[in-house]
Amino acid sequence: MSGLAFLFTNPAILAALVALPVIWWLLRMTPPRPSAEVFPPLRILASVMKREETPAQSPWWLTLLRMLMAAALILAIADPVINPRQNTLSSAGPLALVIDNSWATVSDWNQRVEAAGALIDDAEAKELPVSIVFTTDRQHDATPASAAAARDRLAAAQPQPLPADRERALAAIKAALAGSPPGTLAFLSDGIEASNGGTMQQIAELGATNVRRVEGNAESAIALTAATNENDGMRVTASRLPLGEPRAYYVLARDIRGTAIAEGELRFATGATTADALLKAPFELRNDFARLTIEGQATAGGLHLLDDGNRRRRVALLSGEVHQSQPLLSPLYYIKRALEPHADLIEPREEAVGKAIAELLAQNPSILVMADVGRLPDESYPLVTRWLENGGMLVRFAGPRLAGAPADDPLVPVVLRQGERTLDGALSWSEPQPLADYPSSSPFAGLERPRDVLVKRQVLAQPTPDLTERTWANLADGTPLVTTAERGRGRIVLFHVSADPNWSNLPISGSFVDMLRRSIQLSRAGGVAGDQPSKAQTLPPYRLVSARGELTGDTGSARPLEIAPGIAPTVSADTPPGLYGSEEGFVANNLLPDGGKLTPIAGNLVGARAEGLEGARPFSIRPYLFGLALALFVLDTLIVLYMAGGLAGLRRRAGRGAATAALVATLGLATLGLVAALAPAIAHAQDSQPSDEQTLQRLDTTHLAYVITGEQEVDRLSEQGLIGLSNYLTYRTALEPGAPVGVDLEQDELAFYPIIYWPVSATAPMPSSRVMSRIDAYMRNGGTVLFDTRDQFSSLTPSDAGDSPNVQRLQAMLSGLDIPPLEPVPSDHVLTKAFYLLSNFPGRYAESQLWVEAAPNDDEDRSNRPVRGGDGVTPIMITGNDFAGAWAVDVNGAPLLPTVPPDEMQREYAYRAGVNIMMYMLTGNYKADQVHVPDLLQRLGQ
Repeated sequence: MSGLAFLFTNPAILAALVALPVIWWLLRMTPPRPSAEVFPPLRILASVMKREETPAQSPWWLTLLRMLMAAALILAIADPVINPRQNTLSSAGPLALVIDNSWATVSDWNQRVEAAGALIDDAEAKELPVSIVFTTDRQHDATPASAAAARDRLAAAQPQPLPADRERALAAIKAALAGSPPGTLAFLSDGIEASNGGTMQQIAELGATNVRRVEGNAESAIALTAATNENDGMRVTASRLPLGEPRAYYVLARDIRGTAIAEGELRFATGATTADALLKAPFELRNDFARLTIEGQATAGGLHLLDDGNRRRRVALLSGEVHQSQPLLSPLYYIKRALEPHADLIEPREEAVGKAIAELLAQNPSILVMADVGRLPDESYPLVTRWLENGGMLVRFAGPRLAGAPADDPLVPVVLRQGERTLDGALSWSEPQPLADYPSSSPFAGLERPRDVLVKRQVLAQPTPDLTERTWANLADGTPLVTTAERGRGRIVLFHVSADPNWSNLPISGSFVDMLRRSIQLSRAGGVAGDQPSKAQTLPPYRLVSARGELTGDTGSARPLEIAPGIAPTVSADTPPGLYGSEEGFVANNLLPDGGKLTPIAGNLVGARAEGLEGARPFSIRPYLFGLALALFVLDTLIVLYMAGGLAGLRRRAGRGAATAALVATLGLATLGLVAALAPAIAHAQDSQPSDEQTLQRLDTTHLAYVITGEQEVDRLSEQGLIGLSNYLTYRTALEPGAPVGVDLEQDELAFYPIIYWPVSATAPMPSSRVMSRIDAYMRNGGTVLFDTRDQFSSLTPSDAGDSPNVQRLQAMLSGLDIPPLEPVPSDHVLTKAFYLLSNFPGRYAESQLWVEAAPNDDEDRSNRPVRGGDGVTPIMITGNDFAGAWAVDVNGAPLLPTVPPDEMQREYAYRAGVNIMMYMLTGNYKADQVHVPDLLQRLGQ
């Protein structure tokens, strides 16, 4: 709303202002002020028959004060509102609410509910029915109903992990209204165009009198769209709406347990809608990736599930002949060029076929490719057969050697005729044959049939009843080109042509790459994941994705997923994103298809209003008017007490008459000015300072505290680190801490917290002298500050060369404090046995010592200690091991950062170090005192 509007919610109350003259007359009268008299008996008797007196009148300024109080009360009851909400709904028909509750609405769903609720209130004020639909629902009931029914449906709605399907929702409204147009159509959009487009055109077809388009936070609409396992890492692609400004995100790769094992950065340039991130990791580690997440984006779009099809295969290559001097003549040359971008290739060093096969199979490949290999040595058949039955895939190419091999070869999918068939030459009546369309049951289904590929020679299969079922590709004359057969858990695939251009030009065509790639996708990656289907299958839901990007075992009403070779599954209300199959093997159905993009809703309707979820909020002046009336009432009470002699001391020091009037008027004006001037400050102070309830809660429950440095990333890691330690304390000990609290050292009370974690950062603002004075007082009164430079420093003296910037900043901060002598934690210190028995105190790093106050010598005068350690507790701790980085967890409880070096036991010891520190803070030298128990018992005679 442009400009400033003003409205009284209850304007009828303003009629009471007419009564102000009557109030003036009533307020002018006050009881006579009592006077002090000496006790002469005759004076009392003389005053018995006193004439009737008229009441004294109050001074004009006191009457004016009371009039102002009465006016403030009347105006407060009338409830004046700045920027009042305007009810602009059309009365020509019902209100139609089209609400996107897609995955992109998670971040601002509460604001959407508030905006929709305000529209329903407007409809109720005009007695209009409401037709409400949610664009991801499986079934729509758009029948116009009462405002109360619409509120019930709105309260029950939740975001879903699905894209918006507005076509069905708008069709339901059209059918429910029986062709009559709605008065107002309010479209609460997520800003993303549907896959079939035309959203605004479909809205226009309803013919609403006016259209209001409300959009939320488009910055949260970001989704992972593809993941490709390349040679040097996994490349992840993400898409967002065109916002204009650059933005960077972190992508984390997690294993099946949710542990982050690799990360990469998505960096969107100015105006860019897509960005890539490369997650570098070894081949074996990449095959452990189970899902990809965008840090800080808890939506279904920020999660990309991986299945066996995303894992990189290890392919072993074996050829019947070697052309080292002429590589273009090698049967493996074209296979290498086709598979290098999609698999890790290995070749044998042994030249003998038997030794080469044993060498290759020892490296546990997923696929073994044999190009023109005929009869194998007898000792190789058991090795290959056992490898096949355990899940391997054997891909063979024909050639002269295979054509001359015996017909009883067990490592071919079909029975072959000896020799080859020649389709071109002087003695042949046949012409070279093109390829036929791929069968619908073939994994090549969906690929375009190559028009320029011709086959001149091939090996033929003996006709059998199951030959058609075993054929993946045919020539135009019906003879098989690619055949297959299952062997145990594995598979054999045979290309009936050679892997070089001697028999056909297939190896030098693009179809060769596609066929090989789809063939290897059917193999097992490392032999651990489920097979990709080679024919149509129906898979039940196994794990589904929630709207907040979490995997859940609650499959609800999801239906089985139909999987067909060569056809990517799609997301719908019946088949939401998730994993389909079972624990032994599953297929990932992600929110967006590979290569998908987020595009904004195109176009707008003429006369349609575009607005945000949060416009100019209504602002009521009622609380301030009640506050003013209360202040005037208090002032009036003080004046009456003063005039009645209740404030005798003040009365004796003040003058009479005009001087008194001037004083009271000055006090009144000062009170009015003070109330008006301090109202915003008081409101701000109430928001920023903890309430009494919060203070009691912090005193009743132990809270871990961290220093707010002003650097967003450092403060975020500190909070998530203390959350992780609090969860560990709750799980492992009797202590159940409350939520961590970030403290502002300038103004927050520090005495609530037994220990304060301070991540030192050289780039953060230098603490002021007031802050360091407060820290000094905090430590002198028994508090402890844990300084963490997060850089594995090994010395605290400024003379050491090579101090990091964080260490130098810490030295500058502590230079003005009276810090006690420090030493690394001794082996017999209470910290080493406060709860766990520890020998060191690692964090994300493990090289730094934990420095504490040095133990005083026996002959040291403890009264001169610069800082008192409460109950034997050191007032200061210093480390560089980055405790918070090791403790930090995300919303799922998974670690955020890897340890250095990567070691989960180091993280466990970091948690134990945190437990010992907290127990030491809360129990003091209790553990140290236990060593005196035997002596005490002996002295007591027990």
